[in-house]
Amino acid sequence: MKVQKKILFFFIRAKLQLLSRINKRKAGREAFKIFCTPFPTVPLTRKTIFDDGEGITFTLNNQLIFGTRFNTEGTKTALILHGFSSHSRNFHHYVRRLVNLGYKVYAFDAPAHGFSEGETTNAVEYSKMILMAAQKYGPFDVYLAHSFGGMAISLALEEMVHDENIKVVLIAPATETTSAINCALKMLGIKSKLVKDALCDEIKHVSGREASWFSIRRAMQNIRASVLWIHDEDDDVTPLSDALKVKDDGYSNIKFMITKHLGHRRIYRDQSVLNRIFEFLQP
Repeated sequence: MKVQKKILFFFIRAKLQLLSRINKRKAGREAFKIFCTPFPTVPLTRKTIFDDGEGITFTLNNQLIFGTRFNTEGTKTALILHGFSSHSRNFHHYVRRLVNLGYKVYAFDAPAHGFSEGETTNAVEYSKMILMAAQKYGPFDVYLAHSFGGMAISLALEEMVHDENIKVVLIAPATETTSAINCALKMLGIKSKLVKDALCDEIKHVSGREASWFSIRRAMQNIRASVLWIHDEDDDVTPLSDALKVKDDGYSNIKFMITKHLGHRRIYRDQSVLNRIFEFLQP
């Protein structure tokens, strides 16, 4: 870990632990803000297919959402959804293959990510972005989502009319928000139950729901789409154990691919993973 990040984490940890002892509500608000703030990402400097795409925008909660559209003559439509602290251009290698399959392709930067406006975002806001994108540019035949994008599309699908003809690819999805909280606190070096409880209380205050409700496993009860779920044994961000619980639930509309040694980010760049995805997307 870089020295600057270590120093930042030290101050965040000290602030949250102190606040949790003095004012639990204020600690919860601060922890929630941190939980919803993506790290800055390094933009791609090399030329990709995104440089030839059509830039499009729309407004969500008074903030500009930036996207790119490809192959407007396509007969089917796909939406690419990136993960937390990422951006749509990281998925440039998917675009050309989707276009070659005849897809019109849309890729948006989530609120507070990439070129889109905002400082923080959460799964509910991301899902609302998806719903608005579907209203403006859909319907979409395919949703391709990594990590945090997987949680967002799962919540969005619960509010959409859809059937088994819709295809959803979940790559290392953030299956359980409770696990995401544990991972974030572990990364910050926070072991205090007071901080965790304050964060969970704030999530309930903001959303009206327990943190555990924000769960792909729970949402799957209401999802009828055909799903390809890809997860790696060595994922240290979204644990495979959460995905295996969904696998054990035995949904007939979900196919699983379990990989090894790819972790959380290499997985969406791996050639065997791409080949499996595009095999799944074939008519």
